[in-house]
Amino acid sequence: MTAKKTTTKKKPAKKPVKRTFKQKLLRFVLKFILWFNGICIFWVLLYKFVPVPYTPLMAIRAIEQKNVGKEMTCSHHWVAIEYISPNLQKAVIASEDGHFLEHNGFDFTAMQKAFEGNQKGKKIKGGSTISQQTAKNVFLWPGRSYVRKGFEAYFTVLIELLWSKERIMEVYLNSIEMGDGVYGAEAASRHWYHKEARNLSRYEAAGIAAILPNPRRYKPVNSTPYINRRKKTISRYIGYVKLEY
Repeated sequence: MTAKKTTTKKKPAKKPVKRTFKQKLLRFVLKFILWFNGICIFWVLLYKFVPVPYTPLMAIRAIEQKNVGKEMTCSHHWVAIEYISPNLQKAVIASEDGHFLEHNGFDFTAMQKAFEGNQKGKKIKGGSTISQQTAKNVFLWPGRSYVRKGFEAYFTVLIELLWSKERIMEVYLNSIEMGDGVYGAEAASRHWYHKEARNLSRYEAAGIAAILPNPRRYKPVNSTPYINRRKKTISRYIGYVKLEY
């Protein structure tokens, strides 16, 4: 008896699925969105714990200095918020964002007032919150385009979700421009008042806060009448600000 040979039929190989151009484009867009969000969230989480070493604005200012033949300067000394005077923390809230401790990143009332004022041609402070300014200074470039504003809103939402208010204030006070080539509270305190940031008086803190709208034009010492008026106003309001992070 001879055993019959059993033959197994091979299954035909699956043909690769051909995707249309629209499907390929959609797949690429979805991958890009996932990667973009992943990188941004990682970046924001990293700065939740790590001091911000450098910002895009610092690089832009250095290039501007070089282009006009100036020496490239960047004075920046990161310090923990415990070493920044509460007077300065209160001063920037009083001058830049009175509802900082209450809102979730956006002060829509201030934005509406700023919009209405701009429509009438009035010169009033902008509607950007401290959270928005932090997002802009740390992660983005200066400008007024809708694209940059969109990214600013995106990063503002992220830092409000992933950071505490105290951390936002700490990063803000260590990163923003406070003079020509001067960044952060410690560098500004040494540059303008020859002392550490933790030792700033109420009036000195008000002086730094007063120049923030245009820190390369104004000075907190030997100030113009306009800045002196702002210093007095901010100094007076500091007493009403309560730091409850």
